[in-house]
Amino acid sequence: MSSGQSQSVHICVATPAEAMAAIPLVNDAFSIETYFEGPRTDQAEMTKRLSSGKFLIAKEADTDRTIALVYVETNGERGYFGMLAVDPSRQGTGLGRKMVDAAEDHCRRVGCTHVDINVLSLRTELPPFYRKLGYTETGTEELHPVHGLKPGLKCHVIVMSKSLAK
Repeated sequence: MSSGQSQSVHICVATPAEAMAAIPLVNDAFSIETYFEGPRTDQAEMTKRLSSGKFLIAKEADTDRTIALVYVETNGERGYFGMLAVDPSRQGTGLGRKMVDAAEDHCRRVGCTHVDINVLSLRTELPPFYRKLGYTETGTEELHPVHGLKPGLKCHVIVMSKSLAK
């Protein structure tokens, strides 16, 4: 991390307006996923997620600029996080890990004992990253993308889980 990117970060629950304003950030962060037809998310998808969960956002303390986002949903003792998005200029600085920690802490605070994530099989770099954070593969599911896959591609969801017991 360069010294110019070491300013403090504040993580909080996003208001609906803040979540909607982060749509370009999410799409920029997921621009690596060139195998989908269309953007990673849109207003309809964000509205749907806001009806069943929350978004946590990271803001630069000195500018109040949103630089990361993660979706969190809880259901009894199980939590879920997804749509982890970090501003491309901040990727590789540890901010993604901070957002995972914030999502896990949120789930713990509301009584979850486990947290689940879904990883796309085409993102082969992600399972090793999440394994380092204590997640293990627990199954697979069919992919139901917001926008279709480009012709000729196949992809499924790898479900990974972690115990939140300390």
